Amino acid sequence: MLNPARVRGAARVAARCAAVATAAGWDWLLAETTTEDPGTGLARQAGAGARLVVAVGGDGTVGACAQALTGTSVPLAIVPRGTANLAARALGLPARLNAALACAFGGHERRIDLATADGITFVAMAGLGTDAAVVGATPARLKTTAGWLAYAAVGTWHTRGRHAAFGISLDGTPLTATAGSVVVGNAGLLPGGFRLLPDARLDDGELDVGVLAPSSLLDWGVVARRVLAASRRDDARLARYRARRVEIRADRDLPRQVDGEMIAPGRELTVTVLPSALLVRVPGPVPARAAGPALAGLPDPA
Repeated sequence: MLNPARVRGAARVAARCAAVATAAGWDWLLAETTTEDPGTGLARQAGAGARLVVAVGGDGTVGACAQALTGTSVPLAIVPRGTANLAARALGLPARLNAALACAFGGHERRIDLATADGITFVAMAGLGTDAAVVGATPARLKTTAGWLAYAAVGTWHTRGRHAAFGISLDGTPLTATAGSVVVGNAGLLPGGFRLLPDARLDDGELDVGVLAPSSLLDWGVVARRVLAASRRDDARLARYRARRVEIRADRDLPRQVDGEMIAPGRELTVTVLPSALLVRVPGPVPARAAGPALAGLPDPA
């Protein structure tokens, strides 16, 4: 599954994926995502007959494929070619194309949690407020040319955004906060690999919640230092919590994002963990040839 709109040099990448699959003796089918189908429908069709689906793109493509494969025995492999690649980073997947393809066809697997945000399945992180505003304001062309630094550049314009009043339910326990943003992570990474939620794990059956409330550039500097150091220290500027179900309500409509993809603005966001919902391919010490079609599904090679 390849996202031609987000993958730089998509034709070359597709050709390399096909060559590796062919050299391994696998039957394969390459499907390109579209605006109408970001990968969910294609992955669902592929998963009906495939033994492996490979997502070539960013977190949006990975999330769409994950949604289609949730609860199945069909593994998902990831070739990171997006802006942030948070899911791939959390799994320790290599960024280089050949190394990522070696992991995809290596046969080493693990089950990870997924999460849903208002019914949308995701792997890494969802949120509303400042973080979503930055995602929405970052031009696609800038992301293509500058990578994760595009978010940092645009983020400097949003550091003094207006705070909102939040009511948050953590597995039924109420919490109130005045903050710029609330994020919920299955993985705890920010673009660039920085750990906003250092205790987040992809297989712990829980979600990690970050409430960000810096009110000045100095406050943002303090938060940035903690994130860079993966510090667990909390205070009014950055507080973190854990829960299996998180219900967020703001006092006004705010931008919202799920794995770097914008969804309709709103006052609410409900996030629930889906424990051990997805089988994924991961790096391993001894690569092994895995039987099954590559990239999206035809029958196993003889």
